[in-house]
Amino acid sequence: MKKFAVILSGCGHKDGSEIHEATTLLLSIDQHQCEYQCFAPNRSQHDVVNHLTGDAVKEERNILTEAARIARGRILPIEDYKAEDYDGLLFSGGFGAAKNLCDYAFKGADMEVQPDVARAIIETREANKPMGGMCISPVLFAKLLPGVCVTLGKEGTPDADNIRKMGAFHVQTEHGDVCADNELLVFTTPAYMLDATIKDVYDGAYNLVESVVDYLDKK
Repeated sequence: MKKFAVILSGCGHKDGSEIHEATTLLLSIDQHQCEYQCFAPNRSQHDVVNHLTGDAVKEERNILTEAARIARGRILPIEDYKAEDYDGLLFSGGFGAAKNLCDYAFKGADMEVQPDVARAIIETREANKPMGGMCISPVLFAKLLPGVCVTLGKEGTPDADNIRKMGAFHVQTEHGDVCADNELLVFTTPAYMLDATIKDVYDGAYNLVESVVDYLDKK
């Protein structure tokens, strides 16, 4: 049975993992008769946001502890991730991906990926195993994998321009579409980067997992 590692970035789209994306991603893995293990960085998240008002609050929360809410406690610190133990590596989106896994939310194309996240991605690439990303998380691949082809949804946006500034390629996609870079083995879908419904997000998550599983089946 195939097994995927899923990296989360907290809990809640304004300061952590987007819950609909994370949940539909895990559901899609299960629907493809595969297993998953969730991971998250064991450090403080960048900020804490009141999801009712949208205001930042003076509070400190741990990324791993918050992500455990989504994973129902079945989660490990990211330093325990080893590419050799999994068939692929997957990311959901949410502002946590742009705040806690890297600093794209603040620096755009001049972003840096957090070292623990960068290690996981580079190790997976060196193992020649597939990776997938939803929503904003493809910026991680754009920064670390020169020439990679990804999608953030629409063309003609600052985000699409930033992808190119980082030396990657951007492809426009619609709801449920998957951009496949079959050379670097990176698969991405826009999810809430577009004006999506939860059904649109599910379609993207399902098709993302299906694309990765199809690649592995054809190896």
